[in-house]
Amino acid sequence: MNKRYSLKNVNELSGGDNEFIAVLVQTFLEEIPPDLDSMVQAVHSDNPQMAYQYAHKMKPNLQLFDIDLLKEIKQIEAWSKTKKEKEQIFPVLDHIVAIVKEALDDLKVDFS
Repeated sequence: MNKRYSLKNVNELSGGDNEFIAVLVQTFLEEIPPDLDSMVQAVHSDNPQMAYQYAHKMKPNLQLFDIDLLKEIKQIEAWSKTKKEKEQIFPVLDHIVAIVKEALDDLKVDFS
């Protein structure tokens, strides 16, 4: 089964320091779920500015763990600057949630 994340960038950043890697993983596991929930809540509450802020905040962490959602995050950011109905972004939001939750589950299994 393919993992939804990669440690390639993490290893480059950490220089192979396992303690630092563990800190990065733990920080990701603690920060991403509430940010993801807040972004979902912002979209559902029709608060595009808040959705943008959480999408933008998550972007570097997702890139660090090589979770390929940059296109989708940019779609959330772009939606937040339009007057389009929130229902139009739901499929993208659902995809982000599914992939991030899979990555979180994989990380928990690998680093528990």
